[in-house]
Amino acid sequence: MPRDDAGDAPPERTAHHRWEVARPHGGTSLDGVRMAGYRDRTGSRLDMQVLPQPAVIVVIGLGAGPITVECASGRRPLRGLVASLSPRPARIRGEGVECVEVALSPRAAYALLGVSPLELDGSITGLDDLWGRHARLLREQLTDTASWQERLALTEGFLRRRAAGAPPMAAEVAATWDAIVAGRGRVRVADLAASCGWSRKRLWARFSAQIGLTPKRAAMLVRFDHAARALLAGERAGDVAAACGYADQPHLHRDIQALAGCTPGALAGLTASTEP
Repeated sequence: MPRDDAGDAPPERTAHHRWEVARPHGGTSLDGVRMAGYRDRTGSRLDMQVLPQPAVIVVIGLGAGPITVECASGRRPLRGLVASLSPRPARIRGEGVECVEVALSPRAAYALLGVSPLELDGSITGLDDLWGRHARLLREQLTDTASWQERLALTEGFLRRRAAGAPPMAAEVAATWDAIVAGRGRVRVADLAASCGWSRKRLWARFSAQIGLTPKRAAMLVRFDHAARALLAGERAGDVAAACGYADQPHLHRDIQALAGCTPGALAGLTASTEP
């Protein structure tokens, strides 16, 4: 699915030469949740690299065929998937892809996934493995519904029921994540610990358990996300390194290699296949 910046996009339906994209009227009522429906209008083959981003991505496949995930551990066909905050390098392939995609902030993911984000362990997990028969029932309901707005409403209702009675994230952990995002990843872990009144060790343990990453890795991911968006927009690597707070261009190169499994130049070349 295209890398989605749905927050500022028109809320109804947009079209592209390849992708039909539908978003809920007025957004969603759930904090930290964005969703969109995608349909490949050409019916052609999708071949897309998974890029880490500061959200857990849930994909509910509705097409006739499965979505195939290929990574270092092998090849797996799935009807739905969950990509953790910082998945290992992987590719998604499929034909005639149609799906609902949900982006969950770490706070929403902690409440809605049903497992600790730490258990995802940087992987791409089958949605049926995570939500079992509930995932299968939701997929059947969505497949039997023709209207995108009804599909998105059904998905939101499903998530709202999961949110009822869900455990809240520790206020200190949530505040630390918000500080990392506000600082665009340019923060010091010692300062984060001091600001929430915890020791560095306690913050590291609680943050990792509830977010799924250490504070240092989370800051690295947020900084990477800003850099990736700039590279995909056509900005030069040297300018991106300076603007996003990297020590130098080799530092940018190392982080992109670690998180995306490719060079900044290769990432920039993904524009055509990842953006609508």
